[in-house]
Amino acid sequence: MTSSGEAYDRRLALQAFEDTKEGVKGLVDAGVTAIPAIFRHPPESLEGITSPTDDVPAAIPTIDLSVARREDAVALVRHAAGTVGFFQVVNHGVPAELMAGMLAGVRQFNEGPAEAKRAAYTRDRARKVRFSSNFDLFQSAAATWNDTLFFGLAPDPPPSEELPEALRDVATDYGDAVTKVALCVLELLSESLGLSSDHLREMGCAQSLNAACQYYPPCPEPHLTFGHKTHTDPGFLTVVLQDGMPGLQVLVDRSGAGGGSGTWVDVTHLISNDQFKSVEHRVLANKSKDTARVSVASFFNTDMSRSTLYRPITDGHNPPIYMSVTAQEFIARFMSIGLDGRALDYYRLEHDPPTPHV
Repeated sequence: MTSSGEAYDRRLALQAFEDTKEGVKGLVDAGVTAIPAIFRHPPESLEGITSPTDDVPAAIPTIDLSVARREDAVALVRHAAGTVGFFQVVNHGVPAELMAGMLAGVRQFNEGPAEAKRAAYTRDRARKVRFSSNFDLFQSAAATWNDTLFFGLAPDPPPSEELPEALRDVATDYGDAVTKVALCVLELLSESLGLSSDHLREMGCAQSLNAACQYYPPCPEPHLTFGHKTHTDPGFLTVVLQDGMPGLQVLVDRSGAGGGSGTWVDVTHLISNDQFKSVEHRVLANKSKDTARVSVASFFNTDMSRSTLYRPITDGHNPPIYMSVTAQEFIARFMSIGLDGRALDYYRLEHDPPTPHV
């Protein structure tokens, strides 16, 4: 049913949106004043999105990569990764002009000719560069108000001419710079687990790099949908570059007791055997009247062409609580269930795995 009580065929509505190949930005350009029914989320899932968080910003740790004492940085990372599962990094060495250029390129592509976006629009994962809206559009209970340009940068980057013109001169350099940050963080994470600094790197945790360039157009009814619904990322490490517009939130357990409850905090994995949190996060729909929000998520993972079996890192005191799994299997499950599910829970040993979908 629509908000007016009229019946509608959701599948047909999804396909009609998909067939435009212009994403959410196409709806905005068409002058919509209300979001289509496919984007409307149930009221219970929208609780709390309009009320600002109170005194929690301090709960998001900040890691200074230039800190003089290495052990101080390791201790901060251990605490941040083990409690919040998310932290902001400063003095990381990525030039400001490179970050600004990456964000500007994403904005230019999305706000450029519709023909270029339609040409790149695809759900074929064999394509190295693809533009779409909602990777789980036909799986999820409700769509979200965002468009995504996705491309791989390592280990097998696309030819330069396949990248949108707006990003050709900046994407590779940005990928190299953000990889240095990721490797530095992986060293700190390794040491915080009591391992050698190169342990996670040698495991292949940063062999591949995929960039998800997110574009969140102004939403006419931001209280009825999300920019991205609640989810956890399936890779080893995600580095997020965002512009100055708020929207990203992480779920923080302020009590430290766990149990799945927490507070959503504005932001101005299996391998760790739950010693590190796989943080739940979401993006609110863009409340601006005229300015889009832009971000770039850099997903670091193993080389997906290899079938390496990964198992939880344990010691004599902490037995494994997850099954071993290849990265390919894990990503495939994540893609099959979309953002409405939590792929990591399938591999917990405390419970029988759910019946596979046929």
